[in-house]
Amino acid sequence: MVETELLFSGGLADEKLGLELVNVKAQKENNPKHILVAALKLLSTIMDLGLPLIPGIKFPTSRNTVLARSSPNNLPQFSSNASSSTSISVKPPTKTVPGKPEADVVVIGSGIGGLCCAGLLARYNQDVLVLESHDLPGGAAHSFEIKGYKFDSGPSLFSGFQSRGPQANPLAQVLDALGESIPCAKYDSWMVYIPEAEFLSRIGPTEFLKDLEKYASQNAVQEWKKLLEAILPLSAAAMALPPLSIRGDLGVISTAAARYAASLNGTAGSFGAPKLLRPFSEIMDSLELRDPFIRNWVDLLAFLLAGVKSNGILSAEMVYMFAEWYKPGCTLEYPLNGSGAIIDALVRGIQKFGGRISLGSHVEKIIVENGKATGVKLKGGQFIRAKMAVVSNASMWDTLNLLPKDQLPKSYIERVKTTPQCESFMHLHLGFDAEDVREDLGIHHIVVNEWERGVDADQNVVLISVPSVLSSNLAPPGKHVLHAYTPGTEPFELWEGLDRRSAEYKKLKAERSEVMWKAVERALGSGFNRDKCEVKLVGTPLTHQRFLRRNRGTYGPAIQAGQGTFPGHSTPIPQLYCCGDSTFPGIGVPAVAASGAIVANSLVSVSQHSQLLDAIGI
Repeated sequence: MVETELLFSGGLADEKLGLELVNVKAQKENNPKHILVAALKLLSTIMDLGLPLIPGIKFPTSRNTVLARSSPNNLPQFSSNASSSTSISVKPPTKTVPGKPEADVVVIGSGIGGLCCAGLLARYNQDVLVLESHDLPGGAAHSFEIKGYKFDSGPSLFSGFQSRGPQANPLAQVLDALGESIPCAKYDSWMVYIPEAEFLSRIGPTEFLKDLEKYASQNAVQEWKKLLEAILPLSAAAMALPPLSIRGDLGVISTAAARYAASLNGTAGSFGAPKLLRPFSEIMDSLELRDPFIRNWVDLLAFLLAGVKSNGILSAEMVYMFAEWYKPGCTLEYPLNGSGAIIDALVRGIQKFGGRISLGSHVEKIIVENGKATGVKLKGGQFIRAKMAVVSNASMWDTLNLLPKDQLPKSYIERVKTTPQCESFMHLHLGFDAEDVREDLGIHHIVVNEWERGVDADQNVVLISVPSVLSSNLAPPGKHVLHAYTPGTEPFELWEGLDRRSAEYKKLKAERSEVMWKAVERALGSGFNRDKCEVKLVGTPLTHQRFLRRNRGTYGPAIQAGQGTFPGHSTPIPQLYCCGDSTFPGIGVPAVAASGAIVANSLVSVSQHSQLLDAIGI
């Protein structure tokens, strides 16, 4: 990896003042994590000297507002036979983008990270255009409808939508900046099916202790108490900096470190900001937590949050989650109109501030002229100019495939190609009669077949969501809609090269989906009959690869905390940036929302950034 020496200068290192020159070794892409940690260390010096702000990239203030979407009402096209072999076909991409073929910033992909980036840029009064290959926005979080059943395609376990202020969820902060909100149903439990028992697990500071007492051991109770006593006070450190305050340049000293000096004092300083960026397992080890149930449970929570176990997840992410799930009065939230309501709110925000989103617009190449990213070429041949920047919300591997290789350092290409990947998914979408299942059915169910194999083993963990339990409008009257999936554990190698129309492919779908069917039957009870389902859809890694444009259908980079870091947001090509789960802070809805915000903040001046923070009260 190419590295460079960054000097904190411009008054920070002045021999006349008797200050020591500060050398900070950082990755060339200016990883916000490294910059932020360095900024925290320099905070006292900054405050003593009263230094001027460091400007970011400035955009012109005048602009032409245009609203356009190429296909506002299109839905994915399904075959009439809604069975386990149902295929979904996307309409061919449109040939041209409506409106002017240029923007200040062109965003490739409409995942949550890309939409958050575009929304904030529009809020900053920049002309932004989002190009999405699919007929529907949302990426892995999009929703689709068939026979009156509205399905989530990805995440369904949420919290913090209603939070506001400096410690709010990153996605909530972006929605607040856009003046959007999401009506939600609140709940506080999910069903757990583990080798030891089946029980309703409730979040909060004391409820889980009762489960441990009944299904684990007194030792597990004591260790959980010990963990909470150590973790919950640290949430002040993990939440000391609002995600919306972070940017990918030294302007972070003003927008984050100096602005929130009071909250940082005694939190990040006493606990040590770098420790929050170490694996969470190190905290557990330091507390000498050895109970197998506690270690397994924490591994499960980490895996649900970021696709890695406790030895691979950042402590900051886990501490933040503990603060959200195990504090007094905490609740989980589900959008009343499904996860698609999140995407709808972000799209409304983009358009409200004059941004554009063009669906069915497949980007074939990122155009590089004179060493800089100047726009993109669509599959139909149209060139869209980006006057200031191109932002890719595609994965690092898919972004690499859009770039001319002769414009990239070999070290960058090699790093992307050798970055380990999480596995892919199996999905099961069902529509069925509610009369045949138990009346006390909850929204979420987690099935772990064997602890010994590990929560990251294939065919071992199944997550089930029945959102119509809380939001009846997602299914026809008297019906339920269900989404089950194996969370990033399905090996792509099993599916690679298969013809989706072949008997071999259909046979493998039936075999590999059986673990989900059995989990669903366990969760729904003996009254459920798979043969009576009105809708049956099975998705595979090839489905992921095809519809989400994900290299090998991957969940994202398998980067272990303490062993590697998620890349920053700039690239070796000037004016090309990346956001989403291939960049810092990593995988998960809060993380990708934060990544999009960091890129947007980095593309405007510090004064614009600070004005936005003032406007939303953080």
